[in-house]
Amino acid sequence: MITLDELHAFVIGFFEVLCPWPACYHRSWQPPVYLEKEYHYYLAGRGAGFVALLCVILLFSYLVKEVL
Repeated sequence: MITLDELHAFVIGFFEVLCPWPACYHRSWQPPVYLEKEYHYYLAGRGAGFVALLCVILLFSYLVKEVL
């Protein structure tokens, strides 16, 4: 069962990559409370966000190619 903390960590990681925001967690910093125990969900969200960003870029390039 997915808890709200796990979902929150996944969503934060996903949207940090999808909208290229600076990462809110670095190994040298003290992790935020919602990432302290759910870091693996944060990393999974970043991975999924990267794949989604690649899909958006490919779709955008395909649409530009079709229009031009």
